[in-house]
Amino acid sequence: MTACGGNAADGGAPVPVGGGPESASATPAPSSSAPESTAPTKQPSAPVSTPPKKANVIVVPGNYASNPAVQGLVTSLPRYYDAMVAKDASLVKNKFPAYFFADAGQVIVDAKVNGWVMKPPGSVVVRGISSQPLGVVRVKTCRSQTTQYWNPKANAWALATPGGQPQAIDMIKTGLGWLPYKIGPAAGISCAGVKYPA
Repeated sequence: MTACGGNAADGGAPVPVGGGPESASATPAPSSSAPESTAPTKQPSAPVSTPPKKANVIVVPGNYASNPAVQGLVTSLPRYYDAMVAKDASLVKNKFPAYFFADAGQVIVDAKVNGWVMKPPGSVVVRGISSQPLGVVRVKTCRSQTTQYWNPKANAWALATPGGQPQAIDMIKTGLGWLPYKIGPAAGISCAGVKYPA
C-alpha cells in the first residue's frame, strides 16, 4: 500500500505536496510534439472545373441592350424558363410579381397535368420597347418554337409557332430591380424574318 498521493515506486515514503520525486524539478518538462513528417508534401490538385450549366433560354436584347428594363428581362426571364422546364409554378410565384404569376403560371400547371415537356434551349429576341403609364416599360419580343411545351402523347408542340410567337412583357421597377410585371398585348409585334439562336 502506498502513502497518500504516492505511487509504488516511492516505497511508501512520504510524498511532497504536488506529486513524486519527478515534481521536485522546477524546470517544466519539454512538451512532446509529434515528429515532423518526412513524407513529401502532396502537390495541390488542379481545380476541378465544372462545366457551366446550359441555359434553358437565350435572351437576345438586340439594339436594346442598354435599356434597364431589357436588362432586367435578360436577367429574370431565364428563371421563368427554369420554372417551365421543372414544371414548378412555385418558382414563378416566389420570384415574380403576382400579376406575372397569374398570367404566366397557368401554362406550367397545364404542362404538369398533361405531361408536356420542354425541349431547351429556347430563345427570346427583343423586337422593341415602349413606355406605358405608371412607369411600366413594355418589351416586345418574339419567342422561338422551342420556348413552347412539347406534347409527347401527340408527338407535337402544345402550341405550334414555327415562325415564333410574338409576346409583350410589361416590366416594372421593383426593389429587386426590373422584373416582368404582366403579359401585355402582342398586337403589332411582327416576328417575320427573326433569326433565333436556338
